[in-house]
Amino acid sequence: MRTAIIGGGAAGFFLAVNLKEMMPEMDVTIFERSNRVLAKVEISGGGRCNCTNSFGQVTDLSQVYPRGHRLMKRLFNVFNHEDAYGWFENHGVPLVTQEDECVFPQAQDSHAIINCFLSLARRHHVQICTGRKIQSMDELNGYDYVAVTTGGSPKGEGLRWLAALGHEIEAPVPSLFTFSIADDKLHAMQGLVVENAAVFIPGTKYRAEGPLLITHWGMSGPAILKLSSYAARHLADSQYRAPLCVNWLCQGEADIQHALREMGIRQPQKQLTTYNPFGLQQRLWACLLEKALDQRASLRWSELNKKDVNRLVNILMNDNYQIEGRAAFKDEFVTCGGISLKAVNPSTLESRHVPHLYFAGEVLDIDGITGGFNFQAAWTTAYTVARSIL
Repeated sequence: MRTAIIGGGAAGFFLAVNLKEMMPEMDVTIFERSNRVLAKVEISGGGRCNCTNSFGQVTDLSQVYPRGHRLMKRLFNVFNHEDAYGWFENHGVPLVTQEDECVFPQAQDSHAIINCFLSLARRHHVQICTGRKIQSMDELNGYDYVAVTTGGSPKGEGLRWLAALGHEIEAPVPSLFTFSIADDKLHAMQGLVVENAAVFIPGTKYRAEGPLLITHWGMSGPAILKLSSYAARHLADSQYRAPLCVNWLCQGEADIQHALREMGIRQPQKQLTTYNPFGLQQRLWACLLEKALDQRASLRWSELNKKDVNRLVNILMNDNYQIEGRAAFKDEFVTCGGISLKAVNPSTLESRHVPHLYFAGEVLDIDGITGGFNFQAAWTTAYTVARSIL
């Protein structure tokens, strides 16, 4: 029996290794179009590879999989994050879970994952053919099974031959990207991190919370990346031009007003610019004061009137910016879209159009927010395919 795996990334290697462990007599070949395998794994997580998540803060998979959460819920009965954690540890890669629930190799180095895959592939005699671009099933005559694990296809070229076979395609668009914002005062605060902010696109349901990083081009950080994932199609449809609101405190109006009133009582003679009740960095606090109060930003706390308080509350809760594009790092971003989930059997991930053709990983219309969820989708779908081929 022979299996061809198209794509030498995370899902491809995980599938190959599990196939060989389940069926040692299976002849498995990985075809990779570039001259390197596992390149995306190497740079993921800042070179540390956030390989999964504890899911400790997840109450519903729709929170972390904007697309594909129903299928992921089903497939978690086959192979979930706990199974993935055990799999890597049992294969010689100790893992650690951070306070934010992200899981990394204990070595804090993506090569721990890469070396594990390459070592297991050698041990199980998996053939690896690099520089080989597959564009037709005719190139794979003689193989009993074919699995496509090519990852995202940002421009859709890699999906055309699959569309020609009858597979429905969800148009691929970028996900997990940072926002370009033309605001000199914002750029002047580059490098500043707000530990917990809420960001949202007004007039829509799209909202995210978490750390926010101000950059020289706009905004980044987990909160922005999550929002870009939730709103991937909305932002693509608007050509990455959209309003953005920031709640710098991730608090409600009543709590913010109470804190401001308390400050006026407890520290009436302190100046607004030098003393704030929220623990915001001084540069950011001064900027927000100026936006809200203009010349009155130099007042003492006791001098604030009701109108001043309302303006300050509004800026802290609904600070407005304009997204003017995405700042894409092509080696790292995730693609929303791909092979429609309607085109595959939800239990086996086998094509509904071509027998013995399977799909795993990002080539499917499944994608997650930042935090290890996309790698978990790769492990879960690849394991499902391996078991299905058996």
